[in-house]
Amino acid sequence: MAHRIGCCVIALVLLIGLGACAAPEPLLRSNKHLQLTGKEAAQQDIEACEAKAERAGLRSGVNRTGSAAKGAVLGMIIGAVSGASAGLIGGGAGVAIGAAAGGGLGLITGLAAGAYGPTSPDPGYADAVVRCLIEQGYDVSGWQ
Repeated sequence: MAHRIGCCVIALVLLIGLGACAAPEPLLRSNKHLQLTGKEAAQQDIEACEAKAERAGLRSGVNRTGSAAKGAVLGMIIGAVSGASAGLIGGGAGVAIGAAAGGGLGLITGLAAGAYGPTSPDPGYADAVVRCLIEQGYDVSGWQ
């Protein structure tokens, strides 16, 4: 019972941590315009271009919560199957215990991997933001 509560607490902490994850942003390559405007002004320009794209009806498409949920489900299934197959050695009770332990560990691992894995924005949104920044004189080398 204490093990189950511990797993729930860990999962809850991971879910709360998802809110603190930042969405990817354009990566600006150093050029004359960036050097003249500075990083703070460049950050404001990025935010303005993102807002402009959103006003045009485009969405970033980044959904860490969805990625975390997919990772958690996949991890739970793989962990449960792995645990059950390992539990076959111990007999009937070993299968159930192995499946439960493997599923719990897989759930936590998959949740973390999905939540903190790399993300990229929707291509239309990314193109609009990059185009806006290039028009202002920035050199965009990708997203981070």
